Amino acid sequence: MKVAIYPGSFDPITSGHLNIIRRAANIFDKLIVCVMVNSGKYPLFTQQERVDMIRRVVKDLPNVEVDASDELLAEYARRKGSCVIVKGLRAGSDFENEFQMALINHKINPGLDTMFLTAEHQYMYLSSSTVKELGKYNVDLSDFLPEEIIPDFKNRIADATQGGNRK
Repeated sequence: MKVAIYPGSFDPITSGHLNIIRRAANIFDKLIVCVMVNSGKYPLFTQQERVDMIRRVVKDLPNVEVDASDELLAEYARRKGSCVIVKGLRAGSDFENEFQMALINHKINPGLDTMFLTAEHQYMYLSSSTVKELGKYNVDLSDFLPEEIIPDFKNRIADATQGGNRK
């Protein structure tokens, strides 16, 4: 069985993330979407909230599992028996960072390769950070977020904005 891991912070999961998940789920026997810790980011949602939102969004994909980890990705992949990391690419600048990470992961875990899936054109500009910014201005989010999580997102943005906690 070919197991792949799609790691990310998913804060929140966007329509672009979901597109990569659906495409990768068609390629691999099992895809683990793993909510990872990114020490350089200050998440809007807790790790468990992100896991729960992703589970709701991928409930129709039987070969997709959702998990969370704070360990090194290369070690997590080894523990899960995965030989492939899936990464979505939006622009050339994404490639430089992701290529470096792929080399490091392969160095730590030589049995681990990285597969890059380019974003479909309608998602090339989309990032969780952009969605968070748009959310502060009450923009229609239906093109940016899966409909199942839009209410959660709007409530959290409203709470963060009213609390003076602008992220």
